[in-house]
Amino acid sequence: MYQDKTLKCKECGNEFVFTAGEQEFYAEKGFQNEPQRCKACRDARKNATREPREMFTTVCHKCGGEAKVPFQPNSDRPVYCSDCFAEMKGQQ
Repeated sequence: MYQDKTLKCKECGNEFVFTAGEQEFYAEKGFQNEPQRCKACRDARKNATREPREMFTTVCHKCGGEAKVPFQPNSDRPVYCSDCFAEMKGQQ
């Protein structure tokens, strides 16, 4: 029913593909207009309006190294650095 379309980004001028799956998603959500910006420009625009996240420094429960997290850690739950967290997530 839908076919991939090549569109031109109004921000950077590069071509990008509006996939059949994306078109189907847009139709399901009732969106009338096609995207005007490529993913990179949409992300940059979205991030430009966000305030930077406050990061908290704590000690990794597994390796004892420094861990920076976007929440205030408390003693109720262990906190892991990004490396240990990724390692644990990969084991599941």
